Amino acid sequence: MFKSKLMIASIALITIGVNSPAHPVSDSAAMLASTSLTANKSNAVKPTIEHIVIVVEENHSSHKILNNPSAPYMNSLAKQGLSLTNHYAIEHPSQPNYLDLFSGSNQGVTDDLSHAPIHRANLASELIRHGLTFGGYSEGLPKVGYTGPYDLKTKYARKHNPWVNFSNLPASLNMPLSNFPKDFNQLPTVSFVIPSLNNDMHDGSVKTADQWLKNHLSSYAAWAIKHNSLLIVTWDEDDMSEHNKIPTFIVGANVKKGALAVKTNHYSLLRTLEDIYGLSTLGKSRDAKPIDIWR
Repeated sequence: MFKSKLMIASIALITIGVNSPAHPVSDSAAMLASTSLTANKSNAVKPTIEHIVIVVEENHSSHKILNNPSAPYMNSLAKQGLSLTNHYAIEHPSQPNYLDLFSGSNQGVTDDLSHAPIHRANLASELIRHGLTFGGYSEGLPKVGYTGPYDLKTKYARKHNPWVNFSNLPASLNMPLSNFPKDFNQLPTVSFVIPSLNNDMHDGSVKTADQWLKNHLSSYAAWAIKHNSLLIVTWDEDDMSEHNKIPTFIVGANVKKGALAVKTNHYSLLRTLEDIYGLSTLGKSRDAKPIDIWR
């Protein structure tokens, strides 16, 4: 499925605003009405989560995915785990939402253009500061550390790769999808997987994206349930048809099954990741509550 490589080696601490050495980093709605859940009523102890893989899809609202026969695998994930049926992106267009999810702020970016390096704390820098690890895997990225805007041949798009914007992260954690390890035990603590424009519903169809997700992540999804790990599938934004309401599925060890109708958003999801690993809160995630995902 993937080439078994993980170019992540050990680093000690990142000082925000200063470039780190460029070397690898060490080793994260109605369809479910019958099992609708409410937030913050569970007294379950938070489990230890070894790995989290987050896949970000493109430009589709909840009603375009839930119960869509062209997305059978995605809907199977909704049934296997927790479906956030009242989950929202923050804004438009794409790039600001990726930054919101990754750093709790759009960092002043309101378009899809390339910008000057950002000198702010982010999810990856906080993981590393706490002795944990991060890896970003982008389909079609020409090489490790690539900072160009697009690759027309592979349909890689920088605007969907938030970590490339931060000067306090090593270039080595910006990797092609081919570097995603076959041995899932070798994954970083938190990984982002970004499909190409052909496979994330941006240029391609729902059916194509659904099959791509099944082909590339179904083995990990099954593994995660038995190995204290999570798969999260979310979208950057909607297609302006449902007030920026987007589908989001969480599958894995000790995760509730059903639909969660409490209103959540990118900041809530970031806050949940921060809460799992005891990280400092970033930007507007400080005002968000962790999502009650545990059984």
